[in-house]
Amino acid sequence: MINESNIEEILTSMFDGLSFPASPKGLYDPLRYMIGIGGKRVRPRLCLIAYALFKDDFSDEVLQPAAALEIFHSFTLLHDDIMDKAEMRRGVPTVCRKWNDNTAILSGDVMSIDSFRRLMYAPADVLPKVLDLFTDTAAKVCEGQQLDMDFENMREITMDQYTEMIGLKTAALIACSAKLGALAGRADDRACNLLYDFGYNIGLAFQITDDYLDTFGDPKVFGKKIGGDIVNNKKSWLLTRALEKGGELEASGVVSPSEGKTALLAAMGMPSASESERDAKIGKVRGIYEALGVDEDAKYEIIKLHAAAMECAGRLGLSRIRYEMLHRYADRLIGRNK
Repeated sequence: MINESNIEEILTSMFDGLSFPASPKGLYDPLRYMIGIGGKRVRPRLCLIAYALFKDDFSDEVLQPAAALEIFHSFTLLHDDIMDKAEMRRGVPTVCRKWNDNTAILSGDVMSIDSFRRLMYAPADVLPKVLDLFTDTAAKVCEGQQLDMDFENMREITMDQYTEMIGLKTAALIACSAKLGALAGRADDRACNLLYDFGYNIGLAFQITDDYLDTFGDPKVFGKKIGGDIVNNKKSWLLTRALEKGGELEASGVVSPSEGKTALLAAMGMPSASESERDAKIGKVRGIYEALGVDEDAKYEIIKLHAAAMECAGRLGLSRIRYEMLHRYADRLIGRNK
């Protein structure tokens, strides 16, 4: 039986040994750079865990598709950085900063193509299902990114709109990773769909955790300054919930305008050009979040989604050892410090 130690070893060797063509360097060096700066390997890890629930050894029929998931994810990050005009990614300059936007666009394109090439290693009998799943997911990620950009021009959104966006942009690819591993392991349709639902729920929880940590995390542990979502008025789970809840409580007289939606909208308009202005804005918005209790609401939502994911896992009828692999993955994803 494959265990988590085997998966860790495989992931390390897989990405240490990942190769791309040597020439032209201007096209492929950014790929090597992007993969080399690492990451949590959340998606290929889940793919390999899902495969290990049904198989006892690894081969390229799952290793190459698992690598495809990470390469595709890296492609989306590379293009996101262009759209966001981001300067840093995982503590180092972004590709668009280190090279330029045109290089980042073209290198991102070839990363996307490379991910499809690696998918072709999936078992021939399930390859049509694998390609259908992956292409559908790729479109969903783009749809989610578009919604995220659309939200930048909206003063507020509903929680349903926010959940739809992160479902497309984040959760769908994590869900795809679980189902792809199950397909490669030749699991039946029921198991594949349960693992998709497991991945989707834990993917939503993963994004809400990230939103929470951006405001309430320890910057020394989180690995970057907190409050970026607040400074940029980003439509995070916390902001969406606070506007929704603050408006309801203010309208009912439970909180005053100085504590509810009126105060939050005013705080969102605070300047943040200097470090002191930035700190003041973060402190003000965070204080309103705490007064409204949305920090605790976020924790509850994460726990609820984790429970929903594990309910799906429980219906797979796995041995205790295999069930615990999924449980530890879910715990690690939402209990992470950074």
